[in-house]
Amino acid sequence: MNNKKDSYAAKTRMKSIGVMIVLIILTVICILPIWILFVNATRQSQIITNEGLTLIPSNYFIKNIKEMVHLNEIGKISYSAIIGYKNSFIITICATVLSVFFSALTAYGLVVYDFKASAPAYTFILAVMMVPVQVTSVGFVTFMGDLGLTDTYWPLILPAIAAPATVFYMRQYMKSSFPLDIVEAARIDGTGEFRTFLTIGLPLMKPAIGVQAIFAFIANWNNFYTPSMILISREFEKYTMPMMVQSILSNDKLADLGVRYTSIILSIIPIIVIYCLLSRTIVDGVAEGGVKE
Repeated sequence: MNNKKDSYAAKTRMKSIGVMIVLIILTVICILPIWILFVNATRQSQIITNEGLTLIPSNYFIKNIKEMVHLNEIGKISYSAIIGYKNSFIITICATVLSVFFSALTAYGLVVYDFKASAPAYTFILAVMMVPVQVTSVGFVTFMGDLGLTDTYWPLILPAIAAPATVFYMRQYMKSSFPLDIVEAARIDGTGEFRTFLTIGLPLMKPAIGVQAIFAFIANWNNFYTPSMILISREFEKYTMPMMVQSILSNDKLADLGVRYTSIILSIIPIIVIYCLLSRTIVDGVAEGGVKE
């Protein structure tokens, strides 16, 4: 009996070690490109060209930022981290909040309420999710022009309310783990429907909201396609961070690789910070759910 237990424990230990090795390899694969970007942002352009790849940071990061500011002042590039952060944060935060909140509200309605149009409505949402953005872009830009909303941030924020993929994910999450009995209990206590959603639905959907908030933030922060169509005047003060990065990467007269890498690394710092903050929320939410079960 002891031999069987020892054999089972050894197999379990070996399996855990194998899983850990695979996870470490995947982690290195994910982190290595970002680390190389950071390292190159701390190096001088000539050193990058002559010495090639290295994993050891240098001390030119601040100098690259100063060179970037200088090049912007003399008009050789169109890049300002302050302006880019301000514009991108305004668009991204507003769009993320609207997307997550209204998607959670839609998913809540599809799961909690039993009405005849529930299945057709969900099918319609899935159908919309399969339509590429590029297919509707011409009509969208024309419609925004007719409304006089081009060169404003409203077309970049308000459409985030309709996020079919986010609704799909949240509905699937609620179908698998949302207790409908607690909603019935709240109704018996006299709680209003919208208040039930705010006080019961949203807290129970916390892990799903955290996941979709990360995805929505990244998608809106990295969005270059839609702003490049809507912000037709190309005023520098309205540029988002991806537009500024693209203006540097597409500038064939700029040979300074340190400046190029620095512009990229500055643009992804907020994504890394938001991911670290919300990923902790996801882990805590899943842990709390496991304890309650």
